[in-house]
Amino acid sequence: MLKNGLRITVGTVLAAALCAAFAQLEDFVPVTTEILENPSPADWIMSRATYNGWGHSSLDQINRENVGRLTLAWSRAMNEGTNESTPLVYNGVMYLPHPNDVIQALDATTGDLIWEYRRELPVDAERTIIAAIGNITRNVAIYEDKIFHSTYDAHVIALDARTGQLVWETSVGDLEVVGQTVGPLIVNGKAVSGRACDPALPGGCYITAHDVETGEELWRTFTIPRPGEPGGETWGDLPSESRLHVGAWGHVGAYDPELNLIYWGTSVPAPSPEILRGSGDGDVLYSNSTLAMNPDTGEIVWYYQHLPRDNWDLDHPFERMLIDSVIDPNPDAVLAIGETVVPGQVYRTMTNIPGKTGVVYSLNRETGDFLYAKETVRQNVISAIEPNGRVIVNEDVIPDSIDDPYGLVCPTPVGGRNWMAGAYNPETNAIYTPMQNLCMEPEITTDEPTPEDLYAVDFNYVLYPDNDKVGRLEAVSVETGETLWKYEQRAALQPVLSTGGGLIFNGDVNRRFRAHDAVTGEVLWETIVSGGPAGHPISYGVDGEQYIAIAVGGGLIDGLYISFTPELEAPTGSNAIFVFKLP
Repeated sequence: MLKNGLRITVGTVLAAALCAAFAQLEDFVPVTTEILENPSPADWIMSRATYNGWGHSSLDQINRENVGRLTLAWSRAMNEGTNESTPLVYNGVMYLPHPNDVIQALDATTGDLIWEYRRELPVDAERTIIAAIGNITRNVAIYEDKIFHSTYDAHVIALDARTGQLVWETSVGDLEVVGQTVGPLIVNGKAVSGRACDPALPGGCYITAHDVETGEELWRTFTIPRPGEPGGETWGDLPSESRLHVGAWGHVGAYDPELNLIYWGTSVPAPSPEILRGSGDGDVLYSNSTLAMNPDTGEIVWYYQHLPRDNWDLDHPFERMLIDSVIDPNPDAVLAIGETVVPGQVYRTMTNIPGKTGVVYSLNRETGDFLYAKETVRQNVISAIEPNGRVIVNEDVIPDSIDDPYGLVCPTPVGGRNWMAGAYNPETNAIYTPMQNLCMEPEITTDEPTPEDLYAVDFNYVLYPDNDKVGRLEAVSVETGETLWKYEQRAALQPVLSTGGGLIFNGDVNRRFRAHDAVTGEVLWETIVSGGPAGHPISYGVDGEQYIAIAVGGGLIDGLYISFTPELEAPTGSNAIFVFKLP
């Protein structure tokens, strides 16, 4: 290569870039609370970019007019396993979590390796619950000079962000029953994390907080109240050891620094049929709920239950979005409007689709008051929502006996929506959620379930009888609850990114990764990658250039989705990260 009359080798250029990345770590600027609350637009510093959970980058160099010119900047192979990763980027360094507890620090402009951490797992790790649900790490966290991670073998750990060396590790439970697919959220010097507990851990699962300096556990909040505790009566007369499951596994929560509240979602009770779990027709708190918690103590300040009496494994543990907006629900577009709503008033809301039913919920995040709910995909498990926000379930799809069939139930445990995160764009004041058009015909599998039977149901997924398009991306107005646009296709859809350039990025199980116009839904750019882009896409900037990154290789349930579209394929074993920029 000749430049200004000098011969410069490619190796020299790459070495210079790598030296620059090493220098960034040597001169590492610790991540403070102030940085977490007001991150640079060039960084993607937590799971959904910011505490409010939007999944949005304000960078606008890549926009509607030029996205068609997007080209590959670099790619890099990743460790084998189920790949649903979200990279972090801070000051030009990418911290990339891989399946099976591998974490790398990379030069964010080239993908060159700076350091790598590989956890030594117990020899019997393949017998753990996490092996059954997938060796997944959806995110890591950064604070001060440490990277925080929830491990395959039921620990929370901290690594030195400069070197990748282990600083501390703390066990959070028995690796045979505790599964951790998401990393921590750092709030007020605490690493707050949730998990799944299967086979259904007697007494329920829990959210924990650990001291970021020492790893000491500071509090533990259980997601099922014990007998005698507030809400304990919703499980009937069941003893604590028979109150099973209810995890916090989907995504990390959101945080409002002004209110000092974190908002975390929970999953389902087990077994699924209430006639088997012995809870009667009680609501079984805190299943399928949003918990507003004090991050300093773990105290539940308020809760809202999105789906009581779950008989269908329709979890609600996904990302929460904190959005300040005028609320003026259109009665013709929504399922229900809360009795406290003053149309046209600005509210501090939590608004998005938090669970598998595909129902949009808007809540007052200061009080937990119900504002409105809106249906998207077909659902027949909720028959009504009262003006005070109480959800009324459909008795017709709850079996009365072991031999009583459920009938057709919509949606399914794989969506509706699932762990594939949505995004919010402040310019359109709309949420964008990837979903799947599927229903099911559940069948009870045993009349004497044990914890190992978990849900005790075969769900038997089916396509809509009048629609063979599995994938669905829907844009919904936060203010009115109206659907702004809807995009449907044969292949099931993957997580979403919003950007300041008026773009919505997402992919599908058929290896396509694309950009939509945030206003119209029009596809403006599409490329083909080596596997399903089941990772969570991010955007970041280095030296004035904007990048779009996506981890690919396939998610846990890609194969199930592909079974409904046999003409398509979902190749696995090709895990990689792809990074794009303008030429």
